[in-house]
Amino acid sequence: MDLQTEIRGDALFVTVTEKRIDAAVAIQFKDKMRDVAENGPVRVVLDLCNVDFIDSSGLGAIVGTMKLLGKDRRFELAGLTPNVDKVFHLTRMDTVFTIHRSPQSAVAEISNAS
Repeated sequence: MDLQTEIRGDALFVTVTEKRIDAAVAIQFKDKMRDVAENGPVRVVLDLCNVDFIDSSGLGAIVGTMKLLGKDRRFELAGLTPNVDKVFHLTRMDTVFTIHRSPQSAVAEISNAS
């Protein structure tokens, strides 16, 4: 599982470079997210624009990451592809997470908040 990270403004952006977050990589994903976000900024944005498929294990790993970050940190999503967006909508997880159309729109929110 390869994740790319970048600090933009007050946020840590984490880009998933894999096409799938499923049972085969869910634990590895969660471990990597813990490593990259552990001592980072209060705001973490997960860029999913490369992910075409997510199953219940992948969804669980993303929710688990949110729980790992705790209530004092913001965990947001960006760039959901149509298939991934459908999973978040059907499971109503789109009501739990702040979801940005793209990483660029999440960056724009940083600029507008300043």
